[in-house]
Amino acid sequence: MPPAPLTASRRRLAAIGFVPTLLLAAGCATGPGAAAGPTPTPTPSARPSESPHAAPRLALTYDGGVQVLDAATLEVLADLPLDGFNRLNGAGDGRHVLITTAEGFQVLDAGAWADEHGDHAHYFTAEPRLTDVVIPAEKPGHVVAHEGRTALFDDGTGDVVVFDAHDVAEPRREARALTTAVPHHGVAIELADRTLVVSEGTADARTGIQVLDGDGAQVAASAECPGVHGEAVAADDAVVIGCENGALVVVGGAITKAASPDAYGRIGNQAGTEASPIVLGDYKSDPDAELERPTRVSLIDTRTAALRLVDLPASYSFRSLGRGEHGEGLVLGTDGALHVIDPETGVLERSIPVVGPWREPDAWQEPRPALFVQGGSVYVTDPSAGTLHVVDIEAGEVSRVAELTVVPNELTGVLGASPAHGAHAHQH
Repeated sequence: MPPAPLTASRRRLAAIGFVPTLLLAAGCATGPGAAAGPTPTPTPSARPSESPHAAPRLALTYDGGVQVLDAATLEVLADLPLDGFNRLNGAGDGRHVLITTAEGFQVLDAGAWADEHGDHAHYFTAEPRLTDVVIPAEKPGHVVAHEGRTALFDDGTGDVVVFDAHDVAEPRREARALTTAVPHHGVAIELADRTLVVSEGTADARTGIQVLDGDGAQVAASAECPGVHGEAVAADDAVVIGCENGALVVVGGAITKAASPDAYGRIGNQAGTEASPIVLGDYKSDPDAELERPTRVSLIDTRTAALRLVDLPASYSFRSLGRGEHGEGLVLGTDGALHVIDPETGVLERSIPVVGPWREPDAWQEPRPALFVQGGSVYVTDPSAGTLHVVDIEAGEVSRVAELTVVPNELTGVLGASPAHGAHAHQH
C-alpha cells in the first residue's frame, strides 16, 4: 500500500526529524519535553554481591508502592513506598524498570545485572532501590524497549526520546529526540536499523503512523489507522500497530493494512515475539460498549497482513496477553485459566487452570489478574486472593504459589542480564 499523502503534521514531524539531545535527570535536560533544573546526585547503591548465575527479579505495584521479588523464590526483596497510581515498564537493559509517575519516568534499580566479557559474564545482585533519576515528562505515556534501545513518548507534549537502554540510569545520557506536530496519546519504537515508527494524532483522535529513517526522513506513512494504540514486534523486526479497524503492519519500511472483518474491530493491546511472525492481539467489536468484555483474540500474520480471529471460552482483559517461550499465544481468561493458542493454526491447544474466576473491573486502573512472561517463566497475579502463581506451560500446571502481603496491580520484571531477543508487548 502506498504511503498516505504528506499532511501538514507529517511535514512538521519529518522536518524536525531527530535532534541529538543530551538528556539529564530529574527535569534537567535540553530538547523537547525537557525542563530546566539542578542535576541530582544519584543515590548510591548497596555494595553488590557476585552471583554464579543471573538472578531475575519481578516488580509489582500496589496502592502505595512497589515491591521487588526474587523471580525464582518469589521472596520479597524490597518494599518501596511510592504514592499515586504508578505504572511499570521494562527499561530494556535487563536491570532497571521505568515507573510512570506524575513527574515523568522514574528509574527503579531492581538490583540484578551482568557485566559481560566477550564469551562470558559476571552476575551481580544488590538491594533494589528507587533511584533519583527521573526522565521528565508532562504526561508520561508509552515506553517501548527493543534491540537495546528505549523509546519514551510524552503524551502531554508529543516529545519522543530514544536512547541506549544501558544508559537509562545515567543522570546524563545521549538521546535522539523529536516532537510530533500535535501532542496525543502516542507510541514510538526504534528498530534495529534505526528506523522509527511513530504515531500521529491529536488530543481527540489518533489517526495513523509515520515511518522515519535514521536521519528522520519519512519513508512511509498511513492515515488508515483510526484510534492508534499499542505496538508489538514479531520475527524479522516486523511491527504491528493496533487500530479500531484492524492493524497496520510495518515490514522493511513499508506499511500494509490488516483489515478487521468488522467495520469496528479494535486492536489496542498486542503481544509479539521474535520466535514467531504472528502477533497476538485483543479484539473488540462493539463501538458503543462502555466496557466490552471480549471473547475473541486476533492473530496478525506479518508475512501476509492476514488477520484471523480465535474464539475463547471466556473473556479477558488488557493485562491478559503474553507469548510463550516457543511463540505460543497466551491469554489469561476470566474463567481463571491460561489459554494456550497455536499462532500458526489458531487452534486453542489447552487451557490450564491457574486462579479462580474473576470479572474485569469497570475502571482500567483497578487491579485484576495480570499475566507476565519472562525467560520462559509465566507469572500470574490474583489480586482477590493476594497471590502470585508460576505456571509451567509444558507440564500444563501451576508449579508454585506465593502469598503476597499486598494487593498486586501491575507486574513486570528484569532478567538480571542483558536481554536476549525475546518477547515484546505493550498493554493498555
